[in-house]
Amino acid sequence: MFTVEVRDHIMIAHSFRGAVFGPAQAMHGATFVVDAAILSKEVDDNGIVVDIGCAHTVLKEILGDLNYKNLDEMPEFKGVNTTTEFLAKYIRDRIAKAAHEGRLGREPRDLHTVRVTLSESHVARASYEAPLW
Repeated sequence: MFTVEVRDHIMIAHSFRGAVFGPAQAMHGATFVVDAAILSKEVDDNGIVVDIGCAHTVLKEILGDLNYKNLDEMPEFKGVNTTTEFLAKYIRDRIAKAAHEGRLGREPRDLHTVRVTLSESHVARASYEAPLW
């Protein structure tokens, strides 16, 4: 499997509901390094998985909707614990939508999987990965 990965970061604020979260039940900030990987079984005639520039643009657009936001105040996250795992899936699903729309510089059906990893620090991260089809 061939992989192209692009990276960016976001800074958000949020809080969690549930005793399991201890002090994180209070409003707090988080900075995530976000890695988005697009996988394909084959490279195209140009020798690429996707256009890296297109992939980075898509990632930046998606993260731009989250960056410097209080996620607790966003209507689409009402009643949701915006955990690292949840955010990895949310971002992955939006990249998958862009892939289906052909926005990654490659025929959508040629792509196989999208994986998104959010690193909270150098010792903790969470990912979500799923095939496109």
